[in-house]
Amino acid sequence: MRLTLVLTTACLLAGCAHQAVKDDTTPVQSYGATDSIQPLPGHRGQLLLRALGLIGVQYTYGGSSPDAGFDCSGLVQYLFGQVLGLTLPRSAQEMSRVGAEVGADELHLGDLVFFNTLRQPFSHVGIYLGEQRFIHAPSSGGQVEIVNMTDRYWQRRYNGARRISL
Repeated sequence: MRLTLVLTTACLLAGCAHQAVKDDTTPVQSYGATDSIQPLPGHRGQLLLRALGLIGVQYTYGGSSPDAGFDCSGLVQYLFGQVLGLTLPRSAQEMSRVGAEVGADELHLGDLVFFNTLRQPFSHVGIYLGEQRFIHAPSSGGQVEIVNMTDRYWQRRYNGARRISL
């Protein structure tokens, strides 16, 4: 019930009602730091809905699919590839160099948020969902989940955010 309410509310806030999620057969396009593509209808809403549908998928180091599980960058790479047709770099650190830097007070749905979780800057990545929340694949033994960036743990480890031009 709660997940349905979250999905419905998120969809309405993102303006994605009655929009289909892109199927897995769409060709994937490579994305570099200076490339730009035409916006897809409801792209941020589609990204949000697909991401929320992955809540509960097991964390797997090096994982990059719902069947195999996800690590943080595998989750982000999978979602941007399947929903938006973009190929992002594989590691969080490499992803931190793609797109445009975004201030913490300028975050929008779909922005990539980065954290220092391994005593190394930009060692963890998630996707911003709005209202100071992001979705990520946490760590060994965990599952894809939504967490609040204002939680002390995340607040102390925040490294910045990037916006991928869609």
